[in-house]
Amino acid sequence: MYPESLIEFLAILYQRGFDYRSLEGIVRGLSKKLGAFPIIAFSQIRRRIRNLNPKFSAKKNNLIVGSDGTGLKVGNRGEWIREKWAVQRGWIKVVILGDTEGNVVDTRIGNEELNENSAGRGMLRKNHKNINKFMGDGLYDTKDNFKLLDQLGIEPVIKIRKNASTKSNGCMARKKQVIPYKEKGYKKWAKEKGYGHRWPATEGIFSATKRMFGESVRSHKTRNMYHEAKLKLWAYQKLRDYP
Repeated sequence: MYPESLIEFLAILYQRGFDYRSLEGIVRGLSKKLGAFPIIAFSQIRRRIRNLNPKFSAKKNNLIVGSDGTGLKVGNRGEWIREKWAVQRGWIKVVILGDTEGNVVDTRIGNEELNENSAGRGMLRKNHKNINKFMGDGLYDTKDNFKLLDQLGIEPVIKIRKNASTKSNGCMARKKQVIPYKEKGYKKWAKEKGYGHRWPATEGIFSATKRMFGESVRSHKTRNMYHEAKLKLWAYQKLRDYP
């Protein structure tokens, strides 16, 4: 009786801070305006939202993408309680693959131990057919990343560590990037490679999502926390895609 589009609409409102009973009230108001259809109960709204399967995809080919991670709080009670009562609830780690136009291409959600490099490589393998160039900060300066990008035919634009050796050390793909980086210096290299465009593909998405939907989750079970975190990015992308 209730189409997926209605549940998606309510899911976005939930991310904006409405609780499930408030969403039932919104549907009740719509019913009065649009023909007195039966009202979906708040408990069913909750179940339908938690059964949503948020998906992301590349918008076009030859994308320039970036990857980065951020954290979400597992509660909104503030740092005072953590310090006063020594409450350690951990936090949720979100790693995204975004393009330079500010679209979310893919995401991985986990606890604070989620490895950004492993998550980034997994997303690259999944979406490599649509990607032309990959940008990453110094955290992504690893042999495994350069090897994978070389295998997938993706141009690496990764900030090299200051103490990086120009020797291959078992990774010629990295050596090819280290030598010109060392010769040009960071500023010239960044300008030529367009490294500044990494911001809208990563931090720009995180900043916009947290401003619109907050930086904490309301769920209590781990599975539901991860789902809610993913829904935040999904809701951000849904609003961007709206014509």
